[in-house]
Amino acid sequence: MEAATPISAELKKRVDALAARTGRLAAEVVADALEHGHSLEWQEHFIARVEAGIAAADRGDFAAPQDIERVLDKYRPR
Repeated sequence: MEAATPISAELKKRVDALAARTGRLAAEVVADALEHGHSLEWQEHFIARVEAGIAAADRGDFAAPQDIERVLDKYRPR
């Protein structure tokens, strides 16, 4: 189903910016909000956190190998 509804210029700007940051269509951003309850604020926050995590990993600010092993050991079957 295709539907159209007028939205404010500010809301359109946020949808378009989020679509550009994620490589999705604006319609996909809106559908995510409607179908899954992921508000624009939630999506913006989520993408910002993912981008921050990627940037940290690129800088080498990541878990040390021994830290990863400790977590894996915690959840390995005994």
